[in-house]
Amino acid sequence: MVLAVGIREERDGGGAELTARQRTVLDAVLTLMVEQGGELTMTDIARRASCSKETLYKWFGDRDGVLSATVQWQASKVRAGNYDAQKLDAAALRESLINFAANWLTVISSSTSIALNRVAIGQAASGKSDLGGIVLANGRFAIGERLKPLLEAGRAAHLLTFDDAETAFRTFFGLVGRDVQIRLLLGDKVSFDRAEIGRDAARATDQFLTLFGSANTGPKIHVL
Repeated sequence: MVLAVGIREERDGGGAELTARQRTVLDAVLTLMVEQGGELTMTDIARRASCSKETLYKWFGDRDGVLSATVQWQASKVRAGNYDAQKLDAAALRESLINFAANWLTVISSSTSIALNRVAIGQAASGKSDLGGIVLANGRFAIGERLKPLLEAGRAAHLLTFDDAETAFRTFFGLVGRDVQIRLLLGDKVSFDRAEIGRDAARATDQFLTLFGSANTGPKIHVL
């Protein structure tokens, strides 16, 4: 199962934030993927984005560089929330986890993420490109590295109890995602409105806190 793309607003290597023009170009790449899958060239991208191939190479390097930046840009909407690790309490921890879950569910249910993940799966099977590896590196693995500090801060504040942050993260991710993404990738018409996403995010968070919460997180919540 391909997991959602990760959390980046800065490009690897360069360290500089994307400009408005660069974001427009990456949005054009996502639109092309929705329309025609992964068989897009630098010429296709340049034509759609109304820029030169030379500019693309300057900004992103080769085609895989464009794809990497596109994955990172699509994922920039997924955040674990703002929190003060030194003053983290049960309410702030729960809110941050719910925000992350809701943002992730919103992203993976979008047509652009569905198209991107379908292309990554197809190309991973065919060996045509390293898009599958790009999605994993900038998606699943990047998300883990960005959420685990929140989990570890919760443990340091005696709000969570776990031995391994990776295991705790995988459990949370599974509770949030359930079977939603695989159904979307296989064409099931799973539709979410904001209220439903919020309910799913809160339910997954409360289930996670039931499993890993310490006495300091308050009473256990019975999840239906």
